[in-house]
Amino acid sequence: MTNRQSEISIFDQLLDHTKEINTLHMKDLFKNDPDRYEKFHLSAAGLLLDYSKNRITDKTLTLLIKMAEECHLKQAITDMFTGKRINTTENRPVLHIALRNRDNHPILVDGKDVMPEINRVLDKMHSFSDKIRNGSWLGATGKCITDVVNIGIGGSDLGPKMAIDALYYYKTDALNFRFVSNIDGTDIVETLKKCHPETTLFIISSKTFTTQETLTNAKTARSWLVEKLGEEAVSKHFVAVSTNTEGVRSFGIDPENMFEFWDFVGGRYSLWSAIGLSLMIAIGYDRFIDMLEGAYEMDKHFQEASFDQNMPVLMGLLGIWYTTYLGAESYAVLPYDEYLSRLPAYLQQLDMESNGKSIKKTGKSVDYKTGPILFGVAGTNGQHSFYQLIHQGTHLIPADFIAPIYSLNETGDHHDILLANFIAQPEALMKGKTPDELKAEGVKDELIPFKSFEGNRPSNTILFDKMTPRVLGALIALYEHKVFVEGVIWNIDSFDQWGVELGKQLAKAILPELKNKNQILEHDSSTNALIKIIREKRLK
Repeated sequence: MTNRQSEISIFDQLLDHTKEINTLHMKDLFKNDPDRYEKFHLSAAGLLLDYSKNRITDKTLTLLIKMAEECHLKQAITDMFTGKRINTTENRPVLHIALRNRDNHPILVDGKDVMPEINRVLDKMHSFSDKIRNGSWLGATGKCITDVVNIGIGGSDLGPKMAIDALYYYKTDALNFRFVSNIDGTDIVETLKKCHPETTLFIISSKTFTTQETLTNAKTARSWLVEKLGEEAVSKHFVAVSTNTEGVRSFGIDPENMFEFWDFVGGRYSLWSAIGLSLMIAIGYDRFIDMLEGAYEMDKHFQEASFDQNMPVLMGLLGIWYTTYLGAESYAVLPYDEYLSRLPAYLQQLDMESNGKSIKKTGKSVDYKTGPILFGVAGTNGQHSFYQLIHQGTHLIPADFIAPIYSLNETGDHHDILLANFIAQPEALMKGKTPDELKAEGVKDELIPFKSFEGNRPSNTILFDKMTPRVLGALIALYEHKVFVEGVIWNIDSFDQWGVELGKQLAKAILPELKNKNQILEHDSSTNALIKIIREKRLK
């Protein structure tokens, strides 16, 4: 990151401060400050964040908070919550926060309150989900629904899929939930093998009702149903989450069974909207509202807390510190809860699609590192795969460790062992192990270099009592706002995703070329060769 003095006056101070930090070891920081945990932890919305195991001092936080102030973060937060068009490249407000506005205060877009329409759709979801859950919605042959298949992609798939897994403990036993997203025909074919047409409901989730992968899978599902039950069955077995009334109608879905959402809701922020219909059916309306309440509690904390006591702000500032100043290129999210096993994949989209940008809002290229590569799996599985690299590799990889104090499935010593590992890993990453300690243990000299751990590897620890809808809502909102904070300071638009478009456009051009041996190819030599090989084998 260079030449930003004119944009952020604190830049030089932070850059100089990295030299100080690089001479310090966290182990010594703890030794020299017995109150380090007390200073570097806080609680909000049912979550406890311990950020004491980070390569920071009081001075680091002071400088980072000053940077946030100079980037007008407070005003940016206000702008988002009041419906300003902060998605600048698409000229749209960003109002997923309105979807969980539980005190129902007016939120205006161009002078119009969006809350009545949000509440109308929420009520419509409530009525429909109750009918599926209590068996009063019947399929074309008069049978109750037993399988709900969500067909979508991106946020229309990752959000509800992650949340249903996270809240599986609360899911109704009367229904099975399945998700289809991949254009690979195997996804839809293997899913349909598990379903019966008379008892299957399909939710087609596509804002525009034109998304190629979603519509292709939806048409395959429709053909499967029509072949077994006839054309008239479609309206009883398909509903849509969309804004395209004509597209929905022409598909054969009654527009009365279309659940709207809005341009001010981005796909990766859409779980709180009608995209969460499958989740509401799974856990029920009341628990869905509990999830919204948890997110709203985190929203209020984010709006109201001072920066030095603000959980999303502090996590965002730490992300900036490691990525932009200390050179970290990746970031691990490690949930020690099997129910949260899909959380890293969900956060991959949230973080990498939002902040994987190299152009500032001014239209100029950035000259500093932005969004990191996010990865992770549920503990303790990761300990037996990639933790080796985090502990002893050459990369600096900050990590978030997440766990419930109480398991929803207490069984023998399982949760105690899980928590012991959860606590031990951040401690090991922080402390490491020196050659002198190994020698004192009697380790052979020739093995000491291999068994030494540098330590000084940073992590956050997030604890909560147990996995509930309210906790899940707060946790997702925490990461949403963290990503927002980073985007504001990097001066990028976290709410567009133009980078996904070019590949889609090229794929549409290549598709007819794959189906016609005689079509002239005008790509590069590699692309031409690959198309020819595939055509020769598939078009025999």
